[in-house]
Amino acid sequence: MAILFRGAETHVRSVSKAISWFMTGRVEIAGSIAGLEIITKIAWYYLHERVWAAISWGRR
Repeated sequence: MAILFRGAETHVRSVSKAISWFMTGRVEIAGSIAGLEIITKIAWYYLHERVWAAISWGRR
């Protein structure tokens, strides 16, 4: 079931906005953003796995 939003953007516009968000004009800043994102994702994944390890629901 698709959810339609009034005034929704096209996929091309959304992708363009995502790309432009990383374009800061300075490689150092863009690199630090990318590095921070990787570290953050690893931390969230680790936390996610530890929380699910503590939940017995759905195990046999």
